[in-house]
Amino acid sequence: MQGSRTAKGTCWGHACADAPRIAPQLVGLLLIGVAAWGKGFGIVSSIHIIGGVIAVGFFLLLIAIVGLIGCLTCGEKMLQHSDEALKILGGVGLFFSFTEILGVWLAMRYRNQKDPRANPSAFL
Repeated sequence: MQGSRTAKGTCWGHACADAPRIAPQLVGLLLIGVAAWGKGFGIVSSIHIIGGVIAVGFFLLLIAIVGLIGCLTCGEKMLQHSDEALKILGGVGLFFSFTEILGVWLAMRYRNQKDPRANPSAFL
């Protein structure tokens, strides 16, 4: 059947779940390689910059490997992510809706009031 899941790790006959799994590993290896290349050719002389780039590359590579160990299929991952995003965005939307209503009420309540400490003969 064309529209159904055909094998583990594939979505509708395509390997759409493989590219996001491999991309962070490639970026991590690329960061480590570029840092080593820059140090080897003397382009970057600061060991602190090289160490930071290698640490970020190693951290990204570690996260990618951990992600490969406990990965979900792409359909399950998209559903889980969309469910979580909708819950968060719904709460944020409700919060700002109620703060906007509160702001309108406060503006109507306190606008055009005179300051009792102000000089009555002053124009503003």
